[in-house]
Parts: sequence; structure tokens; C-alpha cells
Amino acid sequence: MHAPAPPHLAVGRPLRVMLLLANWVGGGAERVAAHVVARLDPERIDARLGLLHTRGPYLDMVAEDRVVVPAQPDRFAHFGLPNRELFTVGTIVGGAIHAPRAFRKMIIDHRPDVVMSFLKGTAILTYLALMGLGPRRPRWIAREGNNVLTLAEYESPNPAARRASLALTRKAYARADAVLANSSDMAADLIGDLGIAPDRMHTINNPIDIALIQQAAGQQVAGKPNRPYILSAGRLEYQKAHEVLIRAFAASRAWRSHALVILGKGSLINDLHRLAAQLGIGEHVRFIGFVANPYAWMAQADLFVLSSRWEGFPTVAAEALACGTPLLMTDCKFGPRDVIEPGISGELVPVDDVDAMARSIADLIAAPERRAALREAGLARVQRFAIEAMVEQYAKLFEKFAPVPAR
Repeated sequence: MHAPAPPHLAVGRPLRVMLLLANWVGGGAERVAAHVVARLDPERIDARLGLLHTRGPYLDMVAEDRVVVPAQPDRFAHFGLPNRELFTVGTIVGGAIHAPRAFRKMIIDHRPDVVMSFLKGTAILTYLALMGLGPRRPRWIAREGNNVLTLAEYESPNPAARRASLALTRKAYARADAVLANSSDMAADLIGDLGIAPDRMHTINNPIDIALIQQAAGQQVAGKPNRPYILSAGRLEYQKAHEVLIRAFAASRAWRSHALVILGKGSLINDLHRLAAQLGIGEHVRFIGFVANPYAWMAQADLFVLSSRWEGFPTVAAEALACGTPLLMTDCKFGPRDVIEPGISGELVPVDDVDAMARSIADLIAAPERRAALREAGLARVQRFAIEAMVEQYAKLFEKFAPVPAR
């Protein structure tokens, strides 16, 4: 006996889905959205990206006719900034007026059956955009990919703004038909922190394109150190805690045999340079900046270290596993315990604990057989995040919320 066709296929057309993103700063959310739109079967699901502007990386992964933008995208060019830099009176007022109108017009013009918002800022804009649409309102899935409470604390300029941000976030998520998290411990905290009913909560880990990563990992690395190295990658910002990593690297004495290579750009670059010099290890710490192919660097590293204070799902850590790189990470909220099995496919240390990280770095560098075991277990572990399986989970979630067609 055959299972019944999904509701949208019963009426002979693909399900129409629109993924909404307010800012496009080149993080994990943007990459996931681009992967999902590019990989879904258009005969099954007609997926579009609804963006306020088209500036930033990863857009070349998506066909141009899959991207929808407002008539005046330059009006929203400032939405390419990190959220913390958007907390000004002008951007808040302008965003509250113009951005929901832009999303609303996209929704009315393209008539998606399901919309998915990415991150809390876009969730608030989507909540405003959908108000009053009545029967034209699509089903709405609010996807969260970061630590909402910590981010609100960090981004808000004062306690009043933090309270207002969280109140509006709770109200918005309460109106969504479903909430999606990208790690299991984030889902558990969202249920408690935002009062989301457990039956409205779903979890899909970020997709990892293992075949593409492993192909890129075999390429040559230009400018690498002339000795073994430990690698980290991520924006040079407070969240990633590179100063903790640099202090731990100095304390571990691993600089006697290894360099520390950090990939990424950010506002703290000068502070981190000064710190390395003050600790007497400036010549052993290399800041490479943005690289188009970080995977070749990962594949040749003796150890990958992620020192983050918070995450949503640390995609870069899973990518390191795909490159066969032994992994050491902080046990931050959220995602490390989804990425690895502690002690088997990677190691965890407490957040902001320089001494614990230094000990783990020293122990792992001194134990090549231990690193080899982590490498093999990590390669097996990352298979659970294979892009094909993760995109199929998205397809099934969209179909679960497809409107039942009228008779």
C-alpha cells in the first residue's frame, strides 16, 4: 500500500517555500539557507531566498532566479552588518517600518505555502510582516541558530533594550507554527527560555558537504608555516574567544614545536596581535585572514581548536572532522555535544578556562596516537551531518507544514 502524496503534490504542483534572511553577513545561517535552496528538488519544492539585499558570500551557490529582493535593496544595505551594529535609533526605526513591508510584499507576490525565517532578528520582522494577512498567511517556521539569551545580552546597548528584544522575540516565536533549532541542547533551552511548547520544537543539524570539503582539502596551501601547526578559524570577535586560545597556546608550550594559525577577519585583530606579542609568542602566531579554502589548512593541521564562548551549531568544527583533523572545543552552548562524542571523536574543555585548554593542547600534541584515534572517530561521526540527509530533513519538515489543499 502506497503512502499518500504530500498535500501540495496532491494538487499537482511543487510546494512553494521562501527562506527569509534580513542580514547576510556570511555566517552559518546564510550558508545553510544557500545549501537548502540549491539542493532541494525544484519539482518537489520550489524554494526561494527572500533577502533584503544581495551583498555577501555564498550567494554564488544559488541560481539568480532563486533570489528575491526588494525593489530598492540599497535601502537595506546596512543589514549586512552584524546585529550588534544595528542597534541605533535610525536602523531600528527604519528596519521596523521598511523591512516588514519588504518581506510582506515578497510573500504576497510569490505566495509561498511555507516561509522559514533565519535567526531572531528576521523572526521579529517576519512576525510583523505576517500580521493581518488572514487567509493569505503562509505557514511559518522560525529557525534559530544561535544562543538567544547570550546574544541578546551581548548585542543590546542597555538592559532596557535587552528586555524589549527578548519580549518581542518571545512574542514572535509564540506566533510561529513551528520553531527549528540546529542543535539538541539549543532546542531544550529554547523550550525553557522562550516558553515554546515541546511539540512545536524541531531540530535539524547544519548540513555538511563532505564530498566537496574532502575534495578541497586535497589542494595545496599557500603561505603555511614551515613547521607543524595548530589551527583555529572564525571571526575575530568576542564570541570566538581567540584571546583565550592564544593564552592557552602560550601556557601549553606547544609553540616550541608548533605554530598557531588563525583564519578569519574581525575587529579584534590588532588586540590579538598585541596579546601574542606581550606573551612572547608573536612570531609563532599567524593571522591569515579570510581564505576561500579553509579545508586545505584543516587537513594539514595537527589539531583544530575552537575556543568559542557560545555557538548555535559549530559548523566549522564539523567541517574539521570531515577533513580528518583532531578536534578540541569548548563545551559552550550550543552544539559541541551534537558535533562530537566527548572523549571519542573530539575533546571538550570548559568555556574561558585557559588552564584546561592549555593542558589539553599540550596532551594532544604530545600524543600522536591519540590524535589518530580522534581523527578516525571524527571521520565516522561527521557522516551523520551529510548534506543529502540534512536537506532531506528540511524537505520533510516543509512538507509536514504544507497547507492541506481545498477540495
